[in-house]
Amino acid sequence: MLRSAVASDVELLAELRATVMRADLERLGRYDGHRARQRLRDSFSPQHTSVIMSDGGLAGCVTVRPARGRQWLEHFYLAPHHQGRGLGSAVLRTVLERTDAQGMTVALNVLQGSAARRLYERHGFVVETQDPIDVFMMRPPGAALRVPGGRTEVQEDPDPHDPPRRRR
Repeated sequence: MLRSAVASDVELLAELRATVMRADLERLGRYDGHRARQRLRDSFSPQHTSVIMSDGGLAGCVTVRPARGRQWLEHFYLAPHHQGRGLGSAVLRTVLERTDAQGMTVALNVLQGSAARRLYERHGFVVETQDPIDVFMMRPPGAALRVPGGRTEVQEDPDPHDPPRRRR
């Protein structure tokens, strides 16, 4: 499902970003195809990026890099025909299992009004701050996972001396 990115992935991933982000950026009046692609090119970090594979082909990507004592989750994109099938949740669970094992908080930003925000909230992310364009979210290690029906499941906490956290 995940493979390490290589430098030659950059153009495919830049095109994926432009495709996936287009509707949300247009809704916010901020879409510029060149800028959408260039933003990924400028911050592409193969050593921190995984390419999401499905059915033998590229389905998406995700980057998790260290930043200010946290892990920063960015460039998490799934091709439109792979969305809504549980692949994003599976990838996010894998990423969060790794960061939980490291005892690391994960931070990210998502565009205002993006459907991705619900995915992050289901996985224990909470809003730290927001502006008219972005919502900045964070998730402490071992945060609760919300499941359908409003129930909360507590994920195993990496530190047995620190009690599990519940989020609603």
